[in-house]
Amino acid sequence: MILEYDGTRYKGWQKQKKDVLTIQDKIETVLSKMTGEDIQVIGCGRTDSGVHAENYVANFHTNCDFTVDYMLDYLYEFLPEDIVVKTMKDTSERFHARYNVKSKTYVYRINNNKFRSVFNKKYSYHNNEKLNVSTMKEATEFLIGTHDFQSFTRLKSNSKSTIRTIKYINITENQGMIDIEINGNGFLLNMVRIIAGALLEVGRGNIKPIDIEKMLNEKKRADASLILPARGLCLKDVQY
Repeated sequence: MILEYDGTRYKGWQKQKKDVLTIQDKIETVLSKMTGEDIQVIGCGRTDSGVHAENYVANFHTNCDFTVDYMLDYLYEFLPEDIVVKTMKDTSERFHARYNVKSKTYVYRINNNKFRSVFNKKYSYHNNEKLNVSTMKEATEFLIGTHDFQSFTRLKSNSKSTIRTIKYINITENQGMIDIEINGNGFLLNMVRIIAGALLEVGRGNIKPIDIEKMLNEKKRADASLILPARGLCLKDVQY
């Protein structure tokens, strides 16, 4: 199934301890009530607290005889308004929403207008200082490819590889709204928000594009940039 959600009031995707509001818990609760089974939903990845999703992919196993259309209607009726399952279909028993992922696409949105937007404030980071988008684009060239992104994650464990591949980064601007679109084979904890923060610093003129390469080579979190707020980040698409 493919769903979209506004992550503002949730503590991320992954189910946590009791009374912690998460996307996974909401969906599992509704599906379990519908089927009478203990449904476990497998998501394509963990989105952090406050992060949104436009096309999040998940799967679950059930022995019920309900049609897909019935389940879609049921989910639409009983899920909260900030979670919508858009499409659903039967798939192979071998399909795994997380392990079969080839790449993901995230978008970080920066509102670069003088004034913040009442309607977009939950889905963007406001920066009223005019940014140099050209130098931001120049800086992306140092991030594309396979690198050790240890400087661009809050991950503290040394047991997990911090090597990832970024396939492309596109930066577009429309009426003062700057979208940083990043596609890669996987992302570390807070990686996209830290990369967006580094590109923001380039756009502000606080660092140079070449400094991005230095950050990668240093492999020290302290040398990277600020972590931008979760509200500006959205999982746009998942590729299989």
